[in-house]
Amino acid sequence: MEIQATIRRHDLDWLRFFAIILLLFYHTGMWFSTWGWHVKNEETSLVFNYWMIWSHDWRMPLLLFISGAGTYMALGKRTKTQFVKERFKRLFVPLAFGMFVIVPPQIYFERIQEYSSFWEFYPTTFDFEPYPKGNFSWHHLWFIAYLLVFSILILPLLVFLRKPASQAFKNFLERIFTTPAGALLIPSGLILISQLLLRPYFPEETHDFQDWAYFVFYFLFFAFGLIFYSNPNLWDSLGKNRKVFLSAALLILIPFYGSYLHFRGIWQLPMTSEDLATFFDITSIFLSWFTVSAIIAYGQFYLNRSHPLLKYVNEGVYPFYILHQTVIIVVGYYVCKWDLSIWSKYWVISFATLEICLGIYIGLIRPFNGMRFLFGMKPFKSGISERETLNIKESALSSFLK
Repeated sequence: MEIQATIRRHDLDWLRFFAIILLLFYHTGMWFSTWGWHVKNEETSLVFNYWMIWSHDWRMPLLLFISGAGTYMALGKRTKTQFVKERFKRLFVPLAFGMFVIVPPQIYFERIQEYSSFWEFYPTTFDFEPYPKGNFSWHHLWFIAYLLVFSILILPLLVFLRKPASQAFKNFLERIFTTPAGALLIPSGLILISQLLLRPYFPEETHDFQDWAYFVFYFLFFAFGLIFYSNPNLWDSLGKNRKVFLSAALLILIPFYGSYLHFRGIWQLPMTSEDLATFFDITSIFLSWFTVSAIIAYGQFYLNRSHPLLKYVNEGVYPFYILHQTVIIVVGYYVCKWDLSIWSKYWVISFATLEICLGIYIGLIRPFNGMRFLFGMKPFKSGISERETLNIKESALSSFLK
């Protein structure tokens, strides 16, 4: 196997951070949108629906695309066996820990009326009866489960792309993907075909491995992230075509919101409801790819720079993701009982969740190698004391505040 050096992409680190923060505000919004969720505020508002329906179509595809590029980097100088072991520690261990420790409070607060206390509820987790019928689930950790499976499925392609024999294949991809039309329409067309074939049989998003339509949808974003990152010329072409991508991402909003406003009764389009639903799904797929492409492209130009805080941000986003939805539900359960406006509740839950997750991470996870292992983090290197690490952090914070 050919060994290739991998260069740290600071833009991907920043974009991963921004995507995770967006998830915080998105999942808080689920308390107040009119869509169904595990828990709901008594008062809801359509205002949340209008921006969340847009971000819903690209927030997780963006994370999957970034994860695909990160998976190419993760192989690095590792053998296939070492790569699988690294993925197991980084993904399976936090997934298992999360399903038994992090997720159960979410289900408990959803069904709090059925139990006298959390300790009466918790043993039902070990009945291993899948949610929603039972109390065993991965909930938002489906993303980690998918990443684990994607990493194993794509390993043959990953190994092939690092061999000299793949150069002809890379050259072929470079020819078709470096043009703006090719980069926009070929990946989105393949994603569209997969969904036209599968969604009639798997119409509902369940985040279950039986939901093959969404499984393939997310896998393709993951695969394209890996493919684009494997070829420097291909990767650079994204940034060069950024204005085209941005134009496409903005223009697709016209039919996207046009059809969505039809569903909301704002105006009526000359189409049947069934045809319009299909049209909306198709525009959503193009919106997903166009928006992800534009964000990645502009990130190359404006975010590929280091910062003293980036090391700590990059290290902390994974534990933050694991924690955030549970904290949102626990905090939201009590805040939504307060006599506040809907927007006051939204911001209180959002920033309280941010502070609590940071507090748990800084105080209970980051300093201890045992907790770092459970949350998929690398251990502190021997010879580096926590005091030295704290000094580094304080120095970075001082630099940020200047």
